[in-house]
Amino acid sequence: MTPASASADIEAFRLLRAGRLAEALPLAEQAVANAVVCLPTHALLATILVGLRRPGDAETVISRAVDLKTGSADAYDGLAYVSMALGRHERASALYRRATALAPQTTRFWYNLACCERGLGRLSEAEAACDRSIAVDVTQYPSYLLRSELRVQTPEFNHLIELQAQLARPETDGRAQMFLGYALAKELDDLGRYDEAFHWFSRAAHARRSRLAYDVAGDEQKMRRIAEVYPRIRVGPAGRATDSSKYIFIVGLPRSGTTLLERILTGLPGVSSNGETNNFSSALMAATLEGQGDVFARAAAADPDAVAANYAERANALGSNDKIVEKLPMNYLYAGAIKQALPDARILAVRRAPLDSCFAMYRTLFGEAYPFSYDFEDLARYFAGYERLMNHWRAVLGEEIHEVVYEDLVREPDREGSAVADHCGLVWSPAAIEIQKNTSVSLTASAAQVRRPIYGTSSGRWRHYRRHLQPLIAALRQYGVAVPEDA
Repeated sequence: MTPASASADIEAFRLLRAGRLAEALPLAEQAVANAVVCLPTHALLATILVGLRRPGDAETVISRAVDLKTGSADAYDGLAYVSMALGRHERASALYRRATALAPQTTRFWYNLACCERGLGRLSEAEAACDRSIAVDVTQYPSYLLRSELRVQTPEFNHLIELQAQLARPETDGRAQMFLGYALAKELDDLGRYDEAFHWFSRAAHARRSRLAYDVAGDEQKMRRIAEVYPRIRVGPAGRATDSSKYIFIVGLPRSGTTLLERILTGLPGVSSNGETNNFSSALMAATLEGQGDVFARAAAADPDAVAANYAERANALGSNDKIVEKLPMNYLYAGAIKQALPDARILAVRRAPLDSCFAMYRTLFGEAYPFSYDFEDLARYFAGYERLMNHWRAVLGEEIHEVVYEDLVREPDREGSAVADHCGLVWSPAAIEIQKNTSVSLTASAAQVRRPIYGTSSGRWRHYRRHLQPLIAALRQYGVAVPEDA
C-alpha cells in the first residue's frame, strides 16, 4: 500500500466510525484502487457499501478481493465478518478458516470461526475451534463459555475441572469470573448440581452487573412514555406503496422462545428471516423529524409512509418474494409504530411464565443488550414494566397482536404452529416443527439449542432453584407480577 493509500485508508475508517459513510466511500475506493493483494481495506470498503445499502457492490468487492494475492489474516477475518452481515455464512466460514491458517496463534480468529460454525449448526467444528483458541491462550475466556453452550454436558464428558482450575487462578479478574462463571454454572446445571450452579450464576451475574452503568428507572420511564404517545394507532388509507403484508415481527423478552418460533416459521416454504436486526428502529429514527416534543412524541408523529419505505429498503434490499421475519425481541417497544407504518404486517408476541422467563435471562450472558438481566431487583422491575407495556398494546391493537404462549408451543407445536401460520397467511406443514432439520443459520443465544428437536424440559426449570430465587419471587410479587402460589 502506498503512503497515499494508507492515508486514505485511515481517513476512511475515521469517517466510517463517525457515521459519514458517503464521505468515507471514495477514500476507501482510493485505498484499494491499485491493490494486488487482499487488504483489510477491502473489508472496510465492503462494510461502507453495506452501510450505504449497496449489498451487490459489497459482494463485488469481496469477490474480487479473495481472488487477489494472499494478504494478511486480518484481511480475511474482516471479509468474513462482512460476509456474515450479507448472509453469506459458508463463505464467511471459509474466510475465517483462511485467517486461522495464516495466523494460527491468534485466538480471536479461532473464536470468530467457532461462532460462525455454531451459527451454521456445525457444533463439533465449533467446539474444536474453541479448543484451539484456548490452547493458544488460556485467558481467551469467551471461548470457554461458547464451548460450554454448544452441547449438553454429561458426567463423562464435561469441562468442570478445567473451569474450576481457571477460576482458582489468583489473577482471575472480574471479566474472567464473568465468562468462566457462566460456563461453569451452565455445565453444573446440565449435570443437575443446582446449588453449585446457582452459586456460579450469581457470581457471574454480579461480575457483569458491576461493570455496567445502568439504572432500570430509565427503561421504566421509556416504556411508560411509549404507551403515552401511542394512545391509539393512526392507520392511513389503503394502497400504500409498501406491501407490508410480507413482514412478520416476532417480539418478546429474550430467552422467551422467539428463536424457536422463528425456526418453525422458516421451516415453511417461502419464509426467510433477517434475524435480529435494528431495521425497523433505524427506519423509524430516519423518518423522525426534529421539532417540538421529546423523541418519543416525534417518533410517534413520523410520516408512516416514510417509515415504511425506509424499513422496506433495509429489510428487503435484495427484493425477495418471501415472507420476511424480523426477530429482534425488543421490537415490542415499537409494536405501535410497526402497525402505524406497516398496517398489514404481522406481530407475533411470545409470552413465557414469569419465573422461567426471568431465570432464563438471569442465567445468560448477553452482549451489550438487556442490562437489566443481571440483578433480581432490576429484573423484577423491568419485567413488570414490560407487562404494563404489553397490556397497553393488547388494549390498543387487540387481535392485531397474535400471542404465542411458550409452554403451549413446546407442548403442542403442531397445533400452535398451525395457528401462527394461519394468522400470517402461510400454508402450514407439520414438517416445520422438525427444527433440528432446519439448516438456516441462527446467531442468537439459542443457536445450539435449536439444533435439537423441540423439547419442553426448560419449562419449570426455576423450581430447581426455588430456594435461591426467593428474592426474585418476592420482588416480582411486590411489583404486581403473578407467580405461582407455591413459589
